Amino acid sequence: MKLREPKRYEITHVPAVIRNHATAIDRRREPISRSYERICFDKARVNLRGKVPAAFICPGHPLLEAVIELTLDRHRDLLKQGAILVDDNDPSEQVRSLVYLEHSIQDASTDSSGKRRIVSRRMQYVEIDADGNAQNAGDAPYLNYRSPFDTERLLVDSLVAQDWLQRDLEAEATSYAIAHLVPDHLQEARQRKEALIAKTLKAVNERLAKEILYWDTRAEALKQQEAAGKVNAKLNSAKARARADELEARLQKRKTELEQERRLSPLPPVVVGGALVVSIGLLQRLQGKRQSVPSLFAKETKRVEMLAMQAVISAERSIGHEPRDVSGQKCGYDIESRIPQTAEHPSRLRFIEVKGRIAGAETVTVTKNEILTALNQPESFILALVQVPQSEEFAEGDAFKVSAAKGRYAGERAIVRYVQQPFQKEPDFGVTSVNYNWQDLWQRGSEPQ
Repeated sequence: MKLREPKRYEITHVPAVIRNHATAIDRRREPISRSYERICFDKARVNLRGKVPAAFICPGHPLLEAVIELTLDRHRDLLKQGAILVDDNDPSEQVRSLVYLEHSIQDASTDSSGKRRIVSRRMQYVEIDADGNAQNAGDAPYLNYRSPFDTERLLVDSLVAQDWLQRDLEAEATSYAIAHLVPDHLQEARQRKEALIAKTLKAVNERLAKEILYWDTRAEALKQQEAAGKVNAKLNSAKARARADELEARLQKRKTELEQERRLSPLPPVVVGGALVVSIGLLQRLQGKRQSVPSLFAKETKRVEMLAMQAVISAERSIGHEPRDVSGQKCGYDIESRIPQTAEHPSRLRFIEVKGRIAGAETVTVTKNEILTALNQPESFILALVQVPQSEEFAEGDAFKVSAAKGRYAGERAIVRYVQQPFQKEPDFGVTSVNYNWQDLWQRGSEPQ
């Protein structure tokens, strides 16, 4: 693959093993070319003035799908062997098990081989700690973790022998996924499918019903003409009636197919791999860089996070929005806020990542997942910066009332600023988080609105 224009490439030769693999998996799939004059991974770069159009390589493109499938076929066993990862954003002394599961949803229709058709497939991630507490780890938690450095490897290798890791963690993760993740996946798939079926059914009814009505009317008119002795040499009433009946049968068949597509059922989640996640706090203690995690530090971090979340939720409510705390879902942002429908705009969502810091902080850490979420939703993502006072300035039980004029919150004096489109590029492959200058981001922010 050769770079031809910025972020546009030429593939001079696609190996036969990739082309043949795609054909073996699904002969109905669009064939893969032997070469591509241009490809790109950004839709905006497909058509450039004066340049050759590029193939847009994205999920669903046969070349990408074939490469993914071939990679998994060859190396899926590595996921089962597992890995040890480090969480640089966890100051605690925790070790967690991260289990990867693949979950699929099928409908009642069948493919050419007679198998039920898969309509939705996704990866799910469950983290389990030493006490057996399980939680949803989010959509792509591994993006926020890194491999151990060489100097850390001996330390983390010794952690694999802990007794709690001998439990049947796969079964625990599967049970959690069935109870908490599968229902959400099924609901999302059902909502998408119902909307698509309703739209399709409306179009099918409109098109075929008009044709059926036409041929019904035509058949009746021809029948009356034939009774009067006027015979149409090219078309008689029987043929017109047969055409109407054929269209009616097609309509009923399509309705039956859509009804089968509506009947969704989840398959059991399948464990495909796992990892041991070690906190940076534990590594620092094992390296002798600190004695233990100060409980005061942990409490202060929790206090700042709580105040920041409450301040942003108050800010959203004060301007008429409907915020919802989704921080536990690990989806790349903390608050999902609905903007009610108006005469000019339909109801819409915006996604807010909250970063709280003590007054005087110099940096703020943003994970790779959060940056990618912001870049994928540039018009809807907001980075909310919250300046929180020192603990001695905070009186527990203070009210969170908005002063719209200054963007302050009475009692704890937290200050909120919103930064639109905070990030310009995604981190490099091996980067799990990025430290930004707090003051630079703060200057770019504005009052919540």
